[in-house]
Amino acid sequence: MISFRPALTFIAALYAATPAAAQQLPRLLPVPAEMAPVPGRFALTAATALVVPARDAGARAAADRLAELLKLSRGLTLRTAVASPHPAIRFLRARTGKAESYVLAIDGKGATITAGDDAGLLYGAVTLWQALTQQGGKGAVTIPGLSIHDAPRFAWRGLMLDSARHFQSPAYVRQLIDWMAVNKLNTLHWHLVDDQGWRIEIPKYPRLTSISAWRIPASAPGAPQLPRTGGFYTQAEIRAIVAYAGKRGITIVPEIEMPGHALAAIRAYPELGMGVPIPPGTESDWGVFPWLYNTDDTTFAFLEDVLTEVMALFPSRYIHVGGDEAVKDQWKGSPAIQARMKALGIKDETALQAWFVHRIAGFLEAHHRKLIGWDEILEGDVPADATITSWRGIEGAITAAKAGHDAVLSPSPTLYINQRQGTGPNEPPGRGDVVDLRTVYAFDPAPREIPAEQQHHILGLQANLWTEHVRTEARATWHFFPRASAVAEIGWSKPEGRDFADFIDRLVLQMDRMKPLGMNPATTAFAVRPALDYKAGEKTVSVSLANQSGLPIRYTTDGTPVTARAPLYAGPLALPLPTRLRAASFHGSEALGGAIDQPFDARSVRTRGDEDMKTCSNRVVLALEDDYPAAGKRAVFRTDIFAPCWQWEAAPIGGAKAIALTVGQIPFNFQIGKDIESIHFRTPATPAGEFEIRAGSCQGPLIATLPLAPAVTNPGLTRLLAPLPLRPGNESLCISYTAKGVSPMWALESVELVQ
Repeated sequence: MISFRPALTFIAALYAATPAAAQQLPRLLPVPAEMAPVPGRFALTAATALVVPARDAGARAAADRLAELLKLSRGLTLRTAVASPHPAIRFLRARTGKAESYVLAIDGKGATITAGDDAGLLYGAVTLWQALTQQGGKGAVTIPGLSIHDAPRFAWRGLMLDSARHFQSPAYVRQLIDWMAVNKLNTLHWHLVDDQGWRIEIPKYPRLTSISAWRIPASAPGAPQLPRTGGFYTQAEIRAIVAYAGKRGITIVPEIEMPGHALAAIRAYPELGMGVPIPPGTESDWGVFPWLYNTDDTTFAFLEDVLTEVMALFPSRYIHVGGDEAVKDQWKGSPAIQARMKALGIKDETALQAWFVHRIAGFLEAHHRKLIGWDEILEGDVPADATITSWRGIEGAITAAKAGHDAVLSPSPTLYINQRQGTGPNEPPGRGDVVDLRTVYAFDPAPREIPAEQQHHILGLQANLWTEHVRTEARATWHFFPRASAVAEIGWSKPEGRDFADFIDRLVLQMDRMKPLGMNPATTAFAVRPALDYKAGEKTVSVSLANQSGLPIRYTTDGTPVTARAPLYAGPLALPLPTRLRAASFHGSEALGGAIDQPFDARSVRTRGDEDMKTCSNRVVLALEDDYPAAGKRAVFRTDIFAPCWQWEAAPIGGAKAIALTVGQIPFNFQIGKDIESIHFRTPATPAGEFEIRAGSCQGPLIATLPLAPAVTNPGLTRLLAPLPLRPGNESLCISYTAKGVSPMWALESVELVQ
């Protein structure tokens, strides 16, 4: 056995020393702990049997899953048997080390998967499936001999799905579970409750779902009302999903938020709150809400009833209770809460939250469950057995581990995959700060700040998808993958020798083999992004090409398709105007997603979209979807909600006679508390306000004003046009607007300098 110490460095050395042997090593993801070629070859055919010990339900589940995967990938229907005299795929029970570990042996006698637990058998089956799908195509396949000894680095390798802000169908949740399983992810943290929606059926409290599972999305003043959205999971649906996940080695950890993020429950049952009125439509805002549960015994009875139902549905050892972003203004302003604090001898509202969490932890402990919460619960007297989800960086995990608490790392922004992966016209809405695939892959879940003797408190990691701006299931998939595959590898594989280029090589194959599972992942890592350098008045434009993956780019400039024989991009292209540029990233001879087919002419080089401009500040940059139309494609605007302002650097203004802005209006539906007082606009000169263009900088001279009156009654995009004074050459432009207040929020889709 050849051990991967370091794993990827060994592969590189093996390729250099013995190319034939190295070529037998399959490209697997996550990369196994130990892998080596062995003599022999295994031929998989429709006649190959899956041999499972009698009365071994776990082995049968692993065999059934392997059969399903091979049916999808290779079109083969394999039978299950208790014995076979021929080469077969065999599942055996034996101790192989730590939990979820397995041994896979492939030779002329077949393939044997050995493990001491059900998860290990399943992961061995997943690895064998990957080995059998190194080449595409249907039907029989022959693979070289291989020996693998494998085990995970961390026990908690997860994703979080926020179904509260936007609801996903049960079918989608099952798909996500399938995708997780083939990447050896084992924990789905399911965020079922938040201010915007309550998604779990609780028969004793029917208003939770009849009222708070539904909302009308926010729209700009004067825009048509959008249709009602929402949904919830019946208890039967949840039981089926939990069972489905269990067969795939995945534990679902439910989250019921408290004491904050409680608006949905309070909308349904106002007596759970402090009696503060809820303005209509508040449930369709985003941000941090001030509505908290009160501390009455009747409220705890409600929460215990809910948790009792939750525990009956979810066998997970852990129950997540949130605990984050509990703005305590309503507690401070409530005479009843203040009296309760005095009676309990509690000094302040932070200590009151700690008391609240302790009471819930005691209830869970009495039912043999363990409380897990976001890192804010560390701010008070945290329950002794509590586990921490560290989201405000890694500091929560460090503090927790040093205090003897277990922790799961999910730091923002690195593992917040509602952050966009890149910029460009194909990117869906999301948080504006880019967290690309390379950034996720570079994350280490074992902070050096934690002493070695306390590292065992780090259970693992998870990536979180918050869905405020993720309206569709297709967009959820785009945000999850392929970054979830990076999370899987850093959670499973040894860190030594980790190499991004090697990961990309294996990732391309992994995404291909997941397509039969319904996967349509993001192409961001492979997307070709052009950058223009155009000098006003010139007849050519310099175009630079790049992608995030580092894979080679090929291109054509004559309109012909880009193939593996097309020129290889090596540096900026000087293109005459007009030119049609086509380009794609290549993995070997395969053109990948994210190709461009873009004309460059006198108009296009003088036009920029908001994705190609900078925001003037970087307080809270979001890519927000237009609220119009209700059906069909909507514009996506990139803006800083605290300072809507854009900069076009080195704009080719020379010779331009006018400037055209394409703009839209969107609602300002953000709960930001007193921070709203920091948003300021210049005073408008007209009732509707106007966009202003300044030269050089945002303090430069005003060179154009575009009144917003023509756009006020248009819920969609409006093109505004204004004359420009003649100016020479290139200079930066600052684009902002005047307003009397934050709503509606105006957004910029594109700018054109008109000759």
